[in-house]
Amino acid sequence: MTFSIVGRSADGAALGVAVASKFLGVGAAVPAALADVGAVATQSYANLAYRPQGLALLGTGVAAPEVVKALIAGDAGPVGHRQVGVVGTAGPGATFTGPDCHPWAGGAAGDGYAAQGNMLAGPAVVEDMAKQWLGSASDSRIAYRLLAALRAGDQAGGDRRGRQSAALLVVAKGQGYGGTSDVLVDLRVDDHPDPVGELGRLLELHTMYFERPDPATLLPLTGELAAEVRQRLTDLGQRDPDLDEALASWAGIENLEMRIVPAAIDPLVLTQLRAT
Repeated sequence: MTFSIVGRSADGAALGVAVASKFLGVGAAVPAALADVGAVATQSYANLAYRPQGLALLGTGVAAPEVVKALIAGDAGPVGHRQVGVVGTAGPGATFTGPDCHPWAGGAAGDGYAAQGNMLAGPAVVEDMAKQWLGSASDSRIAYRLLAALRAGDQAGGDRRGRQSAALLVVAKGQGYGGTSDVLVDLRVDDHPDPVGELGRLLELHTMYFERPDPATLLPLTGELAAEVRQRLTDLGQRDPDLDEALASWAGIENLEMRIVPAAIDPLVLTQLRAT
């Protein structure tokens, strides 16, 4: 009833899950991830206990294939209907599809990922997810890699019943909001005619509001640019004599505080300021 991918970034620093389904609020049931530990996707008559159990096993150093075996062995429920994918901080990912899952059902796994789905339009859904993931190894942005893989599965037919919800969860140590959280991305589309497309729109907004700026693109706040920024901020009611303080105050109101750095301005922030 769902298709998903769990993955690890090329440098091993980030882990995540992307999932879509003809199911209300799939993000509340399927994904789980813990920084420096691993990621789990449980689906098809999902056993939500797999999430804490799987992460606990990964946290003790158990490899993903052995974690999957342990989850299945310890499940007193309808194991034949279960599906799960697991990835750790090193080594191959692992996936399991019970023989009683609604067709088409199956999975694929390799170094740093596992893709799986059930009640799908066909095997191309999982095949295309895996192919997209493997073909994007040079992209350092794991959230975009996971989303691209999910989109590939969606375009291959996805859930044969239709579309309803999607979710994206990415964790990395200290990379969350303000550096005080390990949750880098946590986005959910609970009920939408094009949930994967909407998830993409939300990820772009997330990038704008919550990612730190690329130091290579920063523009020094000097000369004519500083004068322009000062005038625009003054027109918006920000009259602090310290330009950095005035800019930071305005950015906080606009939810752009993660992109503020001293004595410079992010081009994205400048574009937003000019459009205000």
